[in-house]
Amino acid sequence: MKSKATVKKWRRLDNTAKIFPVIANESMSQVFRISATLKEEIRPELLQQALEEILPHMDHFRVRLRRGLFWYYFEENTRTPVVQKEKRYPCRYIDPYSNRQFLFRVTYYERRINLEIFHALTDGLGAANFLKKLTCRYLHLAKGDAGEQVLKEEAQPSRNFFVEDSYLKNYRDIPHGSYSSRPAFRLEGNYLPFGTAQILHIYTDLGEIKQVCHGYGVSITKYLAAALIWSIWQEYLEGEAWDQPVVLNLPINLRAFFGSDTMANFFAVTMIGYLFREPGMDFARLLGIVSRQMDRKIDKQHLEECISYNVSNEKKWYLRVTPLVIKSAVLRVIFWLKDRAYTMTLSNIGPVQVEEPYRDQIERFHVIIGVSRRQPVKCTACAYGRELVITFASVFSDNHLQHRFMEKLHEDGISLKVEGNDPSVARKRDMYPRIRRVLVRRKGGEAKASRMVKQVGKTGGTIARGTREYLAGSRDWKEELKRRLHV
Repeated sequence: MKSKATVKKWRRLDNTAKIFPVIANESMSQVFRISATLKEEIRPELLQQALEEILPHMDHFRVRLRRGLFWYYFEENTRTPVVQKEKRYPCRYIDPYSNRQFLFRVTYYERRINLEIFHALTDGLGAANFLKKLTCRYLHLAKGDAGEQVLKEEAQPSRNFFVEDSYLKNYRDIPHGSYSSRPAFRLEGNYLPFGTAQILHIYTDLGEIKQVCHGYGVSITKYLAAALIWSIWQEYLEGEAWDQPVVLNLPINLRAFFGSDTMANFFAVTMIGYLFREPGMDFARLLGIVSRQMDRKIDKQHLEECISYNVSNEKKWYLRVTPLVIKSAVLRVIFWLKDRAYTMTLSNIGPVQVEEPYRDQIERFHVIIGVSRRQPVKCTACAYGRELVITFASVFSDNHLQHRFMEKLHEDGISLKVEGNDPSVARKRDMYPRIRRVLVRRKGGEAKASRMVKQVGKTGGTIARGTREYLAGSRDWKEELKRRLHV
C-alpha cells in the first residue's frame, strides 16, 4: 500500500521580508541581536533544554529559507538548533549550512543570553518576544522548577505567536508617493578589519532622560534623533552649511497603528533629517524641526500610504510573474538607491516588559543591528526598568560621533555609563569575548566568497534527496510545485 505523502508546512515571506534574502551576504548580514543579561552565570545545558522545550510552540521560527521560481519562501525545519558559547563578533551573517538551516542563533557569554535573527524572519518585537520566552523558561529550569503549567500557557501560538502578512491585510489601494532616493550625507572613517565591529553601550537613567525630554516638550525618540543629527553636523560638517542633508532611517512599529499581533515583520521606515543651509543653528531649533517632521510622518494616514506603496509594487502582475533571478537584480538596484538616501539608522524598540516573577532576575537588555561598509554606523535604544541603553554599532576604528553624541547628552544634564569592546571609550571591555583579529586588505582581500542566502537548498545532495522522495511518493509534487511557483 502506498504511503501517504508527507507535506512540510510552508508559507510566503511577508512584504518587507522579500528584500532581505536578496541583499544579505557575509559583508552585509541583515542580522540583528537582542540580548538579556541575567544576574547569574549562564548554564549552557539548561539554556539548550529551554530552547528545545519552547521551540515546538513557536512555529514561526522553526523554518528554513527556500528558493522558488518567483519568490523565496519559508519551509518547516525539523532539526534541532544548538546553543553555543559566543566566540565572535555580534550580528555576523547566518550561514544556513552551518546553522542547521535555522535563521536564528542562540549564544551565551558569562551572564548574557544572545538571540540573533535574520531580518527576513521577524522584526524587533518578534525577536523580543522570542527572547523573553526563552529567558523565562531558562530561569524556571535554573530554579529547579519544571514549570509544566507555564509551558502549557506558552503553547498557545494563536495568542503569543500569531503569524500573518499584516501588510497585505491592511493594504488599501490609495494614492501614494514614493521614497526619496536623493543622496544624503554619508559617514566616512578608518575601517576596522572585515567581519569586526565596534560595539558601545551607553547606560542612562530613564528618569533623567525623561526629565530632559519633558523640558524640551518631546519624546525620547525625538530627542535621540535630533541629538544624532546634531552630533553628525557638529562632528563631520563642523557646524557649517552643506549641500547634502543629514538623514536618519527610523523604523516604525506598525502594530500599534493597525491593531496587529503578528510576529512576522510589520514595520515601516521613515526618513527624518535636515539640510543645513546656514551655520549657527542651535539645538533647540533643530529639535523643533525634527519633532514636527516626525509628527507629520509618523501618522496613520502617512503610514497607510507607505504600506500602499510597498504592497502595490508586489501586486503588479508583470512583477509577480517575473522570475526570481531577474527580480533579485532589480531589487538590488532599488536597495542601493534607497540605501544612499540616509546617513545612518536609529531604532528605538521602547521598553521591554517582563512578567513579575522574572523581573528581579534580569539585569538589562541590549539591542544591536548589524553594520557593514555600506551601512557603517547604526544606533539602537531600549529600556528596561529604570535604565535606558543606547547602543552604537560601527565598522569604524574611531568613535568621534559617539564622543560628540555623549557630550551632547552630558551637556543636557544626563549622566552616562559606558561599556563595550572599544578600548578608547569603554572602561569595561570584558562583556564580549577576546577575539583574535585577522587583518584584511581593503582592496582585493575582501573578495572572499560570500555564500548568499539565495543558494539555500540548491546543493546537489538536496536535489538528489528531493528526487528520491518524489519517486517514492513520500513528497507531494503538487504541493511542491505550489510552493515553488507561487506568484
